Amino acid sequence: MRQKAILASSNKHKLEEIQEILKAFDFELLTLADVGLGDLEIVEDGETFEANSYIKAKAVMDLKQMITIADDSGLEVDYLDGAPGVYSARYAGDHVSYADNNKKLLEALEDVPSESRTARFVTVITMLFENGDQLVARGEVSGIIGTALKGNGGFGYDPLFYVPEINKTFAECTSEEKNKLSHRANALVKLKALLKERQI
Repeated sequence: MRQKAILASSNKHKLEEIQEILKAFDFELLTLADVGLGDLEIVEDGETFEANSYIKAKAVMDLKQMITIADDSGLEVDYLDGAPGVYSARYAGDHVSYADNNKKLLEALEDVPSESRTARFVTVITMLFENGDQLVARGEVSGIIGTALKGNGGFGYDPLFYVPEINKTFAECTSEEKNKLSHRANALVKLKALLKERQI
């Protein structure tokens, strides 16, 4: 019998990516709107990506008692001791634009040399099951924070996140290029491996 799982997100792109992986394991992925939780607001007050992804998954599990998947993502800059980290979306304050966050990051790294601008994008995916089982997959991709915005694609910090191995920022990548090496893609590969182990 096909199992249903809820994705604690309204992001269609994320839904498609995760659904593609779950197909192999006979899961049907539902959105929050599908299960009547379209207006659900979850306070993400964890200090790590792992904590926040768990908080989101647990909130939905407690309400629906169904398999739940949630993720949390962000940017960690070594020179800034891991900031903006879990505050990536609101680095410059609440209800700010991507441009505001990028401006603050550039100001924080003003005059910092390239070799000290190392950073990584991180995604942590948590999958909770009704019996209490928990799968946690962390994906990362390393890069360097540029000194100016480059590229028109992507979102968030993508125009500043330069990946040496492809000699481009994420915002200069096609969606196919980005999806092959992104932090979410890496986390999804790990989740798929964990699901295979669970099926044994």
